[in-house]
Amino acid sequence: SLGISLSRAGITAHIVELNSAFNVYGVGIIQTSNALRALDTIGVADEALRCGSPYGKVKLCAANGFSFGEIGTPPLGNFPIHNGISRKILHDILYNAAVASGVNFKLGLTVESINNQPDEVLVKFTDGTEDSFDLVVGADGINSKVRQLIFGDYKTTYVGSSVWRYAFKRLSNLETGYMFFGKKVKVGLIPMTANTMYMFVVSAEGDHNPVIPESEFIPRLKAHLAEFDAPMIKEIIDQITDTKGIVYRPLETLLVPAPWYKNRVVLIGDAAHATIPQLGNGAALAIEDAVVLAELVQTNDAIETVLENFMKRRYERCKMIVDNSNTIAKWEQMEWKEIPLPEGANIGMLMGQSLGALAAPI
Repeated sequence: SLGISLSRAGITAHIVELNSAFNVYGVGIIQTSNALRALDTIGVADEALRCGSPYGKVKLCAANGFSFGEIGTPPLGNFPIHNGISRKILHDILYNAAVASGVNFKLGLTVESINNQPDEVLVKFTDGTEDSFDLVVGADGINSKVRQLIFGDYKTTYVGSSVWRYAFKRLSNLETGYMFFGKKVKVGLIPMTANTMYMFVVSAEGDHNPVIPESEFIPRLKAHLAEFDAPMIKEIIDQITDTKGIVYRPLETLLVPAPWYKNRVVLIGDAAHATIPQLGNGAALAIEDAVVLAELVQTNDAIETVLENFMKRRYERCKMIVDNSNTIAKWEQMEWKEIPLPEGANIGMLMGQSLGALAAPI
């Protein structure tokens, strides 16, 4: 997203990517209306909607399928409340737009060292080559090497839950997103295309970050779904047959203290503010980061001013989503352990307030 934004503005952009095959990890992704607004800024929202599956508010249901509410971000402009899409399809859309915009790619390598000076950044890559840049952006995820080189070690926090994802042929009656709440599990069914959907399962896995062998993926996932009598879920449980098709990840979070920059190196996305999916906005925040940073670079202000203004526009918004997602996860854990919630705690209300706040300009 950042490469597209910069290149379209006539600024030379280089993407350095360790994954030479561009294999895309994950199954599907929920794009809220603020994510679509940001994608529209770089000219790819219409293609994402065309290739994905737009839908309205998510229906909230009990384990037996009884619907008791709905939730979603406010619609922004002409965009739907949500768009479900395959992560692979979204990646292809962004990659094709980056290539068309003239972004330069270096694949199969990463940074070896960074000499971060006030007036330039000297980078040595793992293939032995070196180059200098006016600005280096670490958009390399929760385990960011750029962050480690520039800011030192920051430890992620495991929240006590894990997420499981699996793709299916789309149910004929899946007209929007659904979320079902059980005693120790919640399940989401999300459309991805006209013909496909995916399921996510958020489960309580204990106080210690669990390592689950692949051989246990299918029985563990089916065990988590056993309490659900909702017809939609019962219809698809037996279709979970491919161990390799299950994407399992313990949920970890991280918020780097402000500022997210030193000299001419800045962090964006999960490298700076890795959030868990309780509010479905991790990728959306990363795309917003890219849009805002590219906009500020184009002002031709001094780099220090650009990065100061970036922090003013991004820190509190991202912190709100990280903090509120963590709070929701904490409350979920308490409910699943049958511990009374603190007075005034209301998961639905906090979700609604958080998602509503995302309608504000970025």
